[in-house]
Amino acid sequence: MNKIDKATVDAVAHLARLEFDDEEKQVLIGNMNRMIDFVDKLNELNTDHVEPLIYMCDEVNMLREDVVKETITQKEALLNAPKHDSDYFKVSKVVDRDKKA
Repeated sequence: MNKIDKATVDAVAHLARLEFDDEEKQVLIGNMNRMIDFVDKLNELNTDHVEPLIYMCDEVNMLREDVVKETITQKEALLNAPKHDSDYFKVSKVVDRDKKA
C-alpha cells in the first residue's frame, strides 16, 4: 500500500518551493514510498537490548590546545588577491537586493 500520493508530493513541493511535472512526481512517489518501506523494515528489528550508537568507532580525538596566534598578516593575505584595496578583498556583487524571489 502506497503511503505517499500525488497530494503529498504536491504539498511537500509547495513547502519546498519546488515544481515537478507529472512524470517527475511519479518518480518521487516511488522513491519516497521506497524510503518509507525501508524505514518500516528497520522498525521490525528488535532493538530492546541494543545500546544507542553515539560514535562510529572507539577512537578518541586528540585535540590540540586552542591557542590564538597570527599566522599571516593582513598585508600578506592581500598580496595574492586578484582585487583588493588597501585593507579589504574586493569581490563581485552576488546579491541583488532589487530582485524579488
